[in-house]
Amino acid sequence: MATHAMSSTARLRLPAALMDELRAHLFRADADEHGAVIGASAFEVGGELRLLGRRLFLAQDGTDYVPGERGYRMLTPEFVLRCVRICAEEGLAYLAVHNHPGTDRVAFSSDDMASHRRGYPALLDILDGPPAGALVFAGSAVAGDIWLSDECQIELDHAVVTSRTPQVLYPAPHRHASADARYDRQVRLFGDRGQEVLASQKVGIVGAGGVGSLINEYLARLGVGHLVVIDDDRIEESNSSRLVGARTTDWQPRWLPAQFARRLGWKPTLKVRIAERVAREARPGIRFDAIDADVDDPVAAECLTDCDAIFLAADTMRARHVVNSICHRYLIPVWQAGTKVESDGSTGTVLDVFSVVRHLVPGQSCLWCNDLIDHSRLAEENATPEQRAAQTYIEEVAAPSVITLNAVAAAHAVNDYLLTTVGLTEHDAQAEWIRHHPLDGYFARQKTDTDLGCRQCAEYLAAGPLEPLPTREPVSR
Repeated sequence: MATHAMSSTARLRLPAALMDELRAHLFRADADEHGAVIGASAFEVGGELRLLGRRLFLAQDGTDYVPGERGYRMLTPEFVLRCVRICAEEGLAYLAVHNHPGTDRVAFSSDDMASHRRGYPALLDILDGPPAGALVFAGSAVAGDIWLSDECQIELDHAVVTSRTPQVLYPAPHRHASADARYDRQVRLFGDRGQEVLASQKVGIVGAGGVGSLINEYLARLGVGHLVVIDDDRIEESNSSRLVGARTTDWQPRWLPAQFARRLGWKPTLKVRIAERVAREARPGIRFDAIDADVDDPVAAECLTDCDAIFLAADTMRARHVVNSICHRYLIPVWQAGTKVESDGSTGTVLDVFSVVRHLVPGQSCLWCNDLIDHSRLAEENATPEQRAAQTYIEEVAAPSVITLNAVAAAHAVNDYLLTTVGLTEHDAQAEWIRHHPLDGYFARQKTDTDLGCRQCAEYLAAGPLEPLPTREPVSR
């Protein structure tokens, strides 16, 4: 029985390595047609079907892909049955793939559509839940016919290849409306097309503190259409100097002394509410989800799974673990941004100051692979209040933080997101992480490591909802 019958359109995300292998198989020197099958995890969000390319089965010419009985070529029944059974066992959607000549426009032939009508009802019965469908690729285009049930079929709106610079493929060239006059100067850089891309984006920000509040304002002013900001903290006077949009009345009542106001139930303003206020002042029509929770709350984490990009501006190990998992399971690029001041605990001497930006590319760069999630700290953060009370912890000292250092990290992260999203960076650019050391005046670049045996970025890649996120039950407050 189909489980996605309410969907009206579909989107597909493909890891870069899978797409590279598929392109090499389909587009060969012989300029002929070739075939394959993609197994995709599937889930529904807001009436839209999301597909994540997880498995690739290449059809061997002459054995698995042969002259068609009613069309030019076809996948053999044996190959189809073998692939669909694996998809059924793993809970994946079945997507048959072939290619047509051309570059930026592609569509199914009448023979293609007739073969779908003959074969897909039976495949849906075998899959027993996930959809079945077909994709046809040209050089820079893709069309899709997705069957949710015998009576319900939908089209693929577009596909995204999640490389260092994401590539978006449509069935035909996409027309773009003229941008609003308020964006005139930035449109001169990346055009109406780039501005429309930003307006269509849903971007998550985890952490609405010093770095996150800057990222929030930058994205709103750039014209990003939908922001999801997650933070369970409230403003304090001690962090107001670096929190964009903070007002005195956010942490100090206007008419009553603070101690009396708190007795009456008054509380300082939530950071996500300040972020929402800033974003709406910058762009009144913005869609904004202010989520008062920790990102390891399962409901909060789920709100990020259909984002186009995520910024990680919270520096707990829990936040790193959850967001890193979302990146690879749901094929969503992540930018981690932060600052750090290292000092001598006994003398107070500043030893180092740096801002860091790490671009996590699904399947290519991972916090676990690069030893940036500490097991012991993660275990401490995951301990219950009772467990923490039973153990002795070193009291944490508030780390130095300055708005200008935060601004360096936030600006570099948002710049990188902007340029890759609107297509101004090179498609084969090397994914590198950067650290800015202002005391010495230099930038350090770090090439990322990838462990092919990593569970998070290899085994769970594109698993989507088939592999639960490492969240915990929310704690009542």
